Amino acid sequence: MIFTETKIKGAFIVDLELQRDIRGFFARSFCTQEFKAHGLKPTIAQCNLSFNYTKGTLRGMHYQKPPSQETKLVRCIRGAIYDVIIDLRPESPSYLSHIGVELTAENRLALYIPDSCAHGFQTLADETEVTYQMGDFYAPEYADGYRYDDPAFGIEWPLPISEISDKDKAWNLFVQKKIVR
Repeated sequence: MIFTETKIKGAFIVDLELQRDIRGFFARSFCTQEFKAHGLKPTIAQCNLSFNYTKGTLRGMHYQKPPSQETKLVRCIRGAIYDVIIDLRPESPSYLSHIGVELTAENRLALYIPDSCAHGFQTLADETEVTYQMGDFYAPEYADGYRYDDPAFGIEWPLPISEISDKDKAWNLFVQKKIVR
């Protein structure tokens, strides 16, 4: 695997090293040793799949508060997404910064998201599927989020929003609450 650190400290784009032959290719998509060697948490507590009917669907910006913080490894296996993370770690040099990465079935990239970062994505194609490898179990009592259109972050989504849950529309703005650590 090829690890490229982003401007968000501890967040990496993970690319596959394809071993090609006449049949196609083979590639490692996860390796505990390689993740540890890059200072990443290799724990996988659960795996999730998100299917989205419509181009422009938005999910996010979600995170979990302590003690149930989640690392995530996100990959688009069908269609395409614009994947966004926001650094919510006050001690981080990239605090309150965000990045967006296009993950597609064709480019086969994954995004490693450290804990204490909010995460969300917008679909760029109909019938898009996304897999998540989660570093902790989902704990609804620790689930939290920020609005996708919060001016504190200034995220520019590539498409008009076609679908979004009521919950995601109702998250507070960053200035209205403090992050619990």
